[in-house]
Amino acid sequence: MNAWRASDARMGAWRIRVVRRAFAAPYYHATMGTNRTPFIGGNWKMNLNGVAAKALVQELIQALAPHCNSPSSSQSRSVEIAVFPPYPYLSTVVSGLRGIDIAVGGQDCSPAEKGAFTGQVSAGILRDIGCTMCIIGHSERRHGLHESDALVGEKVTAALAAGLGVVLCVGETRSEREAGQAHMVNARQLRAALAGVNGPSLSKVVIAYEPVWAIGTGLSATPDDAQEAHHEIRKQLRSLYDAELSESVRIVYGGSLNAANAQILCALPDVDGGLVGGASLKAADFETVCAAAAARTGLGIPRGG
Repeated sequence: MNAWRASDARMGAWRIRVVRRAFAAPYYHATMGTNRTPFIGGNWKMNLNGVAAKALVQELIQALAPHCNSPSSSQSRSVEIAVFPPYPYLSTVVSGLRGIDIAVGGQDCSPAEKGAFTGQVSAGILRDIGCTMCIIGHSERRHGLHESDALVGEKVTAALAAGLGVVLCVGETRSEREAGQAHMVNARQLRAALAGVNGPSLSKVVIAYEPVWAIGTGLSATPDDAQEAHHEIRKQLRSLYDAELSESVRIVYGGSLNAANAQILCALPDVDGGLVGGASLKAADFETVCAAAAARTGLGIPRGG
C-alpha cells in the first residue's frame, strides 16, 4: 500500500508526496474505450451578488458557446456543463440560461420532501424552479457542518427521487491521507451514499473526488495521485454494481481544478472532468477547463451521447 508523506515547503506551505510502488502502472489501465461524456460543474459557493450573477451568466453564454448545443440538437455533446449558484440566484440563472445547453443545480438539498425544516431546501423545490442537478456531500458540508455519511446517503436518495441528477462528492482529509486511509475513506463514503441507489439510477450520478487537503489551498493532487484515486473509486463501483456500470459512471476531479492544471488532469484515463470552484467565477478560466475536458475526445476517449 502507498505510504503518504507530508513535507513543509517555504513560507509555511505544505505539499503531499506519494511514495509510489514500482508497479503503480496498473492505475493507468486502459479505460479509454468507454463512452463517458466529460462533465464540468462550476460551484459558485457563497460568492457574487445579484448583479454579478447576471453578468457572469452573460459572460458564460458567450465564452461557452463553442461547447453548447441548442436543446433541439441531435449532435452529441463534447462536454456536459453545469453551474451551481447560491440559492437566492438560482431562478435568475435558470432564466438567464434558458435555451442554453448549460444545466443549473443546487449546492445541497434537504433529505426531507417537505415540512418544518427552517432554512433547508428540498430537492422538489429545486426541481420546481428549474434545477436539474444537485451537489451532495461536498467536503465543506461533511467537515464544516459535520454531515454524516448516512445523511449524505439520505440526500442522494431524496434528490434522485425528485428527478435531479446528483454530483456526489467523496474525499479524504490530510490526516487520513497521511495515515494511508485515503482509499478506505473514499470507499466508505461511496458505499454509504449509494446504499439506496439501484443500477438504473446510477446513470444520474456523477462522482466528484475532492481531496479535502487540496480544496481552496491552491494545492492539487499530482496526475498520478488523481488517477490512482479515481481508479480505486471505479474499482469500488465495480464491487457495488458490475463492470459495465462502473465503466459508465463519470468520476470527476474536484481538488482545486483550474485553467492551469485542467489539461493534464482531464487527459487521465479515469478523470472524466471536474467540479470547479474559484475558476468557475471567471468565464475565461471556466471555458479553458471545459475545453480541456472536451479535448478528451481527441485523446482516444470517445464521448457518450
